[in-house]
Order: sequence, then C-alpha cells, then structure tokens
Amino acid sequence: MIDSHRETIWNVRVQTDQLSTILSSIDDEIASGAKGRTLYCANPHSLVTAHGDGQFLAALRSADYLIPDGAGIVLASKILKGTIARRITGYDIFSGLAKRWEQDRGKSYYFLGSTAEVLGRIKTRMASDYPHVSVSGIFAPPFKENFSDDENNRIIEEINRSAPTALWVGMTAPKQEKWIHEHRERLNVPFIAAIGAAFDFFAGTRLRASTPLQEAGLEWLPRLLREPRRMWRRNFVSSPVFLYYILRQKLGLQ
Repeated sequence: MIDSHRETIWNVRVQTDQLSTILSSIDDEIASGAKGRTLYCANPHSLVTAHGDGQFLAALRSADYLIPDGAGIVLASKILKGTIARRITGYDIFSGLAKRWEQDRGKSYYFLGSTAEVLGRIKTRMASDYPHVSVSGIFAPPFKENFSDDENNRIIEEINRSAPTALWVGMTAPKQEKWIHEHRERLNVPFIAAIGAAFDFFAGTRLRASTPLQEAGLEWLPRLLREPRRMWRRNFVSSPVFLYYILRQKLGLQ
C-alpha cells in the first residue's frame, strides 16, 4: 500500500492528499517499475455496501489509493475533524493522468467494461483529445454477475498481451473492485483503477452535473432526477446509514 496521508472514515482509510499529489505519486510508482497498483473510489453508498460484503470491504481496504469520491466523505471528514477538503473523483484521476501523459507520451490506456458502443466513443474521443496516449485495447465483457474461469483467463490474457500502462475498469461497484481485487496479481499492469460512471461521462452517453453543482457537493442531484429507480437507495437509504455510523465514530462508539 502506498505511503500517503489517510484518515479513517468509518470502516476504511481514505486519502487526504490533494489531486496533484496523488497524480504525482501514481507517476512516481509507474516510473519505479511498480505493478498492480490499485485505485478505488469511496463514497457513502460504497461504504454501506461494503459493510455487508466482506469481499468488497477487503478490496477497498487493500487499495493503494482510496479517494474521497463523494460529498458525504468530505462531510464525514469535517464531522470527524479530519483534513479531507474536497472530493476527488475517478474522472479526476482519469483525466488528470491523460493530461499529464499527453505531454509525457509513450503511455497507454486499456478500457474494460461498459458496452461496445460506449467503448467505441471513448476510443474516438481519446484519439481526438489525447492523441499521444494510445488506447492499447478495449473490451466489453458480458453482462453477468460473475465471469467463468475461461472468461476471466481470456480477459486477463488479452489485457496482458496489450501491455497498457493503466487499466480502467468500469463494471459498476462492487463488481469492478472485487474483480480487480481477485485478479490484480495476475494483471501485468502498473496501474489499475475502478472508475465506473467515468466511462459514460467521457463517452458523452451520460452528462456530468455542472461545475457549480459539483463544487456544491450536489452532483448526485441530476443523476437522481434522471435515474430515480437506480439512485434513490444511494441517497435515501445509504446516506442516512452512513451518517449514523459516522456519528457513532464521532462519539467513540465504533
């Protein structure tokens, strides 16, 4: 695990470093020849889900970088007198590295997840926005809860054959984190990140909230209005449960 600043938010330890520090750390790790460094996103819903899913919790706890991707994490840090000042999203990491590597050159991305249509759009936009960051491969896996051993072997072999610098996995949480956690030792990739919705944001198949809403911690609101069936549990069940456990931590009842 990377030696960086973290603080305990309920059941995991989350990065307190600024975005630029995390990006520099990732670059330094890659330059040193590291393999299998992982990055996951922490938000109230993921932590509540992990509370009842031991494999997911183990994945989050094993992350080399666990970033505060959620306004609720920032709020929790304030309640606990921590030092997390603002959100850092998976999209921030994805675009931040792309901008750096566009100047540095010689590095590549592999995209695993989503649909063939979304991946095609991502590949096209990468060629336009970041022509010097090559796309070494894309793969849209079948939509199923678990892959067979043969399917996993084929996916891993294809990724390793493509030899990307960074593997971006977008299969929704907790499937993406659990898949990486299970197979990271077999993946010959320097940096692996689970970034979920960032695939759709970059492809343009789902719009991000405006910058003012993002800065106000309300990026969840447009998503709730667009996808109420999918998002209501996150906001009206997971968020109160998360706050309950943060208050217990504050009172020393954990």
